[in-house]
Amino acid sequence: MKLGFSFKIAIVCVLFSSLSVGSVQAQRRGYESYLSKLITAYSDSLLHHSADTSLHTLKSPVNGYYRLFTPLSLYDSPLRHYLKPGESPDEVDKALLHIYLTSPELVKTTEQHLHAVGSPEETKQVRVQPDIVDIIAPKAEEPEAYPIDLVISKPNFWTFAGEYYMQFLQNYVSSNWYKGGQSNYSMVGGLTIQANYNNKQKVRFDNKLELKLGFQATRDDSLHNVKTSEDLIRYTGKLGLQATKRWYYTLQTIAQTQFMRSYKSNDPTVYSDFLSPFVLNVSLGMDYNVDWLKKRLTGSIHLAPIAYNFKYVDRLSLATRYGLDEGKHQLNDFGSEINIDLTYKFATNMKWSSRLYFYTTYERTELEWENTVVLQINRFLTTNILLYPRFDDGSTKDNHHGYWQLKEYCSLGFTFQF
Repeated sequence: MKLGFSFKIAIVCVLFSSLSVGSVQAQRRGYESYLSKLITAYSDSLLHHSADTSLHTLKSPVNGYYRLFTPLSLYDSPLRHYLKPGESPDEVDKALLHIYLTSPELVKTTEQHLHAVGSPEETKQVRVQPDIVDIIAPKAEEPEAYPIDLVISKPNFWTFAGEYYMQFLQNYVSSNWYKGGQSNYSMVGGLTIQANYNNKQKVRFDNKLELKLGFQATRDDSLHNVKTSEDLIRYTGKLGLQATKRWYYTLQTIAQTQFMRSYKSNDPTVYSDFLSPFVLNVSLGMDYNVDWLKKRLTGSIHLAPIAYNFKYVDRLSLATRYGLDEGKHQLNDFGSEINIDLTYKFATNMKWSSRLYFYTTYERTELEWENTVVLQINRFLTTNILLYPRFDDGSTKDNHHGYWQLKEYCSLGFTFQF
């Protein structure tokens, strides 16, 4: 059973009073000599790290030397060794008892309290729980700093695109075919180049160049080995200033002619030639950007109340055929114009392109409706279907078709986009 603090003090006082003054003084001298030896041994252990008096030995719980160099506490062993018969106190207990008797005011605590909070020789390892943020949050890695050269480039507002295709058609009819007809071979090629400028600040400048050239060979034509079936050079330019989100004030220019002479089968007459005719149309109006049906139908609608039309025919023999006075090379007139360019994507591999051109001087009218259906078979192979009706009451009237004209073909061939 552990002794209480007050009881221990009382026992110390009884022991102290039972000792004679002489014996106490002798005992004091003996303890002082003994303490001097302990201090010397402890100093030597710090300087020389000897095996018997090392710091480890002083702190060892077995020897108990640590009790002399920690804050003074009232331990049970010095009292127990003196009170129980047959017990012999060790050096540490003798030193502690001497301090208890001579300087009791130095006692700061008791052994029971040390057991409650942990004795000095015990080392309690405090386990700190890590913060959940430190576990889950990624560790920030500081990038290594390297010197860099800052380059500021001027933005490029130009975009370029193009498409090239080559189509072939072969048709054979035997001489005794019950419905008649003639064999023919045909080829048509086309190139479309676009260069568009948009500074994202109200100004747009769109440019499109279309080149088409097709040839046809028939056995029954004794005058021409090859004739042109498709011939076109057309440039379309638009300079626009944005008015609203989709409307632009627009100045549009369309220039059109062809590459080569064109003939009919077994007919030496030239029906068209380079710069015969050449048509230049300049119009001022507004453009509406079409973006409908979730961007499946795109294009533009140009409405121009003011339009200037210039027509030039280099071959005088063709002047009246294209609405010019006989013996005249050129024609100038003013009117109004509507131009609609649309592209509708039926599917990822099928699209329809339509171009409607309408110009009138209120005395004569030109109407062109060019429709092309493109079926993409694979990356390079396509099928093209062209349907192209045209009306022009300024040209020579035909006895059968009147002022209406029509072109149509279906072809299979190679297409490349860039």
